[in-house]
Amino acid sequence: MNAPASPTRPRAVFTEGSIMRHVVVMTATGSIGLMAIFVVDFLTLLYISWLADPHLTAAVGFATQVSFFLISMNIGLSIAVSALMAREIGSGRREQARRLCASGIVHTVILSGVATFAALPFRRDLLMLLGATGQTLDVADTFLLITMPANIFMAVGMVMSGALRSVGDAKRSMYVTLWGAAVIAVLDPLLIFGFDLGVPGAAIATCVSRATFAVVGLWGAIKAHNLIARPQLAHVTADLRPLMSIALPAIATNLAAPISTSYALRVFAGFGEPVVAAFAIIDRLVPVAFGVLFALSGSVGPIIGQNLGAGLYGRITRTLTDSFMLVAGYSLVVWALLFIAAPYLPAVFAAEGRTADLIVFFCKWGGLQWIFLGGLFVANAAFNNLGYAFLSTLFNWGRATLGTIPFVTLGAHLGGPEGGLLGMIVGAAIFGAAAIVTGYVITGRLAARATAPHIQGAARQ
Repeated sequence: MNAPASPTRPRAVFTEGSIMRHVVVMTATGSIGLMAIFVVDFLTLLYISWLADPHLTAAVGFATQVSFFLISMNIGLSIAVSALMAREIGSGRREQARRLCASGIVHTVILSGVATFAALPFRRDLLMLLGATGQTLDVADTFLLITMPANIFMAVGMVMSGALRSVGDAKRSMYVTLWGAAVIAVLDPLLIFGFDLGVPGAAIATCVSRATFAVVGLWGAIKAHNLIARPQLAHVTADLRPLMSIALPAIATNLAAPISTSYALRVFAGFGEPVVAAFAIIDRLVPVAFGVLFALSGSVGPIIGQNLGAGLYGRITRTLTDSFMLVAGYSLVVWALLFIAAPYLPAVFAAEGRTADLIVFFCKWGGLQWIFLGGLFVANAAFNNLGYAFLSTLFNWGRATLGTIPFVTLGAHLGGPEGGLLGMIVGAAIFGAAAIVTGYVITGRLAARATAPHIQGAARQ
């Protein structure tokens, strides 16, 4: 009988047992934490919409779009640390994993800090580039001035959440975002309404929440698993190259999404602030409705990484299949629920006119997009963990450019904002389907390459 794994010597838990069970458990626990954040963001925008000023709702939408660029860097660093640690743990090299975790924290603080404070002086220019003007521009500028420095704390928390996933501790990884969400859930109404601070109150709550991310993540990594070695300059320097070999393509990949939505927002801004307000509401509604797919993409990586380290290629292919099945089933169910709820959601946000029309239109047809985007997310996780991160970058930038610009532009020209939304759906379908097929091709090639030496050796004997 196998002895239970101790906290200091975790086994590669994803290399045995049901793949579907691992996918579901990791996704479910990851979803709880992510959904908590998404629901609170949803509530933040809901509270702001209750102030009955479309300029404020639009301002939060513009500010969030700028923040996505920095968050994309955080996600890329988290993917890199998680992928490398999962491989080492799958190969039984725990000390190497601890060293990589320490180096990852150092590089995260440096890179996120440089990016944050380099972008801070240009926040107003970025907002204007997206189409923000007048009072909306001023409010969004204030929101970013308060929240951008706290991005460093958020980066550390996200990397620690990825490190915890790499050892299979989905529960403590979930706690990182869950505690951050709990903090902002309490502070948001208190500061927005109780202290009558409005949008600046929401910004202050966001900062405290991001600091909570870092504290909870570091606590789980250090106290529960002893995952962080003492950083050494020689190790930090040596580990930069392998970390960046995954992080840079992953960052580039994740930058594609905010760039594509920024372009769409720019197009929609030409139809007036009621349309921008609708875009901001949809932007908050999507993570709440489809947050499980975001969690799934983060959960699949460690499962693939551990099985890659152990050389279990059949389990990698099974991971892709089970994940795609989960994506399709979940997306269809949520799409049906949104279709049913479409007539009632605008009233929740006190939305009227064009804002209400666009919300209803998205609920009826937007769910189709996420069947393909969910597949793209899973394929990205496979590419990043199998050593083909450039493919993740290729498909995401393809969707952000060729799959967005011509379709959104033509759609908006022919059918207004509704046509633009349909254009986004068509582009996502094309690139999502192509990424899914490519994921299977890559795993098939790796499996064939691994078995070829054994076949040749047997033939020689």
